[in-house]
Amino acid sequence: MRLNVKCILQVVLLLFSLSGYAQKAEGVALWLTNADRSALFEEQQQPMSFSNLETNGPTIAVDDKNNYQEIDGFGFSLTQGSAMHIIRMEPAARAALLKELFAQDGKNIGISYIRLSIGASDLNERIFSYNDLPAGETDPEMLKFNLGPDHQDVIPVMKEILTINPDIKIMGSPWSPPVWMKLVPDTRGSMLKPEWHSAYAKYFVRYIQDMKKEGIAIDAITVQNEPLHPGNNPSLLMPAPDQAIFIKNHLGPAFKKAGIKTKIVLFDHNADRPDYAISIMDDPEVKQYVDGSGFHLYAGRIEALSDVHAAHPDKNVYFTEQMVTERPNSPRINITNPVGRLIIGATRNWSRNVIEWNLAADPQNKPYTDRGGCPSCQGAITIDKNTVTRNLAYYSVAHASKFVRPGSVRISSNEVEGLLNVAFKNPQGKRVLIVANTGPDSAEFNIKSKGKVLSTKLNSGSVGTYIW
Repeated sequence: MRLNVKCILQVVLLLFSLSGYAQKAEGVALWLTNADRSALFEEQQQPMSFSNLETNGPTIAVDDKNNYQEIDGFGFSLTQGSAMHIIRMEPAARAALLKELFAQDGKNIGISYIRLSIGASDLNERIFSYNDLPAGETDPEMLKFNLGPDHQDVIPVMKEILTINPDIKIMGSPWSPPVWMKLVPDTRGSMLKPEWHSAYAKYFVRYIQDMKKEGIAIDAITVQNEPLHPGNNPSLLMPAPDQAIFIKNHLGPAFKKAGIKTKIVLFDHNADRPDYAISIMDDPEVKQYVDGSGFHLYAGRIEALSDVHAAHPDKNVYFTEQMVTERPNSPRINITNPVGRLIIGATRNWSRNVIEWNLAADPQNKPYTDRGGCPSCQGAITIDKNTVTRNLAYYSVAHASKFVRPGSVRISSNEVEGLLNVAFKNPQGKRVLIVANTGPDSAEFNIKSKGKVLSTKLNSGSVGTYIW
């Protein structure tokens, strides 16, 4: 009887050890997009696992002992135009689309960050603010503030999104204040009148408070979308000294007085002007209110984000907008461009997130405003009634959003010519490596992690997300 008990214990211990070995030897998942569209963010079925064998190709060494910034998420701007198309879909089609976009399980892509426009953006059917008044009237106390038009589309779509992912991060960005606050009462361009700085700070406070009443928590706001581009419609010119004064003397104190914890992100424009953000944060009176700075990449170098981080390493860096488009019905997909420049480029340069531009548009890229709207701004998805087409931006974000969840940390991976890459450790303890083959030929290479090696291959123009 004692022998039987001993044998049973030995078998149990053996099974336990084999179970542990199986977990340690767990394979590597690969989600792949090929330039010829033979795979579009598809999980590959061939088994892959680490071993002691290393091929002669280059090696990407992933080391989670070296940690960098935490990640907040990846996603798009939910413009009013995007929300309009989504809300007009039939309920079943809309529910299926939103699950695909914002759920993480199965083949869903798990978008984890959304940017909203505070008032209208240039991708709206019409231009409005939350405090539009007849000519000559003013409302410094925001007594007539109203989210009005957002109740028709943005708010109901956001509420559906929040039922799928209640923890999604939301950033708000204004394109223009109410025209009665501007030197020239026009939605396009001009500047904020100094006497309305306090009123405009209250406008931000009311936006955050009123959205909270709708069950929508705004995690961060940017002070002004593209403050050096007054040609958009709507838009506002806000030079760095003006933005510094507004934050220091009005917006920051207004948030503090109202007990608002929403982050203040400055700049929100191109990477060719890192001096804008640095100069504002050089003033400690401003810096105390600021969480960090946001960037676009319509001009400049993505490495400028690292310059800002080096100047103020105690403040965060965000990537807040980039339009990503492709020619409809193109036989090839240039997936390495947005993944290499934005997903890999921004995060390797300290960004906590990557937000690409418009989530959805129709086949004519509508709606957009006149006198400065964007007729070429293709959505990540194209919506034609209930029919959805997935475009380049969709796949580029999917390669990160599904697996690099909020709370992930960027970890070390060496740079290899022709194989742009970035690595993360996600909250589940898995390593995620995104690789873009920008070279002219297919590439065989090794991935090295914890002393083990995986030998793999990517065709020219392909992107792979490896998870282990």
